[in-house]
Amino acid sequence: MSVGTGLHILVRLLWYYHSFLWYNWVLLLSSILTYLGCYKFLSTMAKATFSETGSLVDGGIDLNMESGMAEHVKDIILLTAIVQFLGMFSDYCWLLWLAAPIRAFWLIWVNFLSPWFFAPAPPEPDEKKMKKKERKVYKRY
Repeated sequence: MSVGTGLHILVRLLWYYHSFLWYNWVLLLSSILTYLGCYKFLSTMAKATFSETGSLVDGGIDLNMESGMAEHVKDIILLTAIVQFLGMFSDYCWLLWLAAPIRAFWLIWVNFLSPWFFAPAPPEPDEKKMKKKERKVYKRY
């Protein structure tokens, strides 16, 4: 993280100084904050919990688990590193960072919204069964 950021600043200041404007600093700061946020999130996920006596209560989450939240956070770290590296050469490469919210929307759509919107309607109850249920209810009271 720090080596890539230092290299980015060095290359931009030495070779592309004329195009190193305020928004480049904002994007670079955003990438640093993304790295720090992802690192903090991963370290919180993997943190072990101990009881008052010192025995292990929870060993933390396995960060190498497939289809887990850590996998998506690692993808964000990789995307940020790639975008930061390519951002040394062209400002338009920072637009690749938009792949993260697009993928997040895709995952939300596929896993939550689409099944909810396009779920088949529940079958309508048969009238005969409804009358039978009503009779059972009336018998109870």
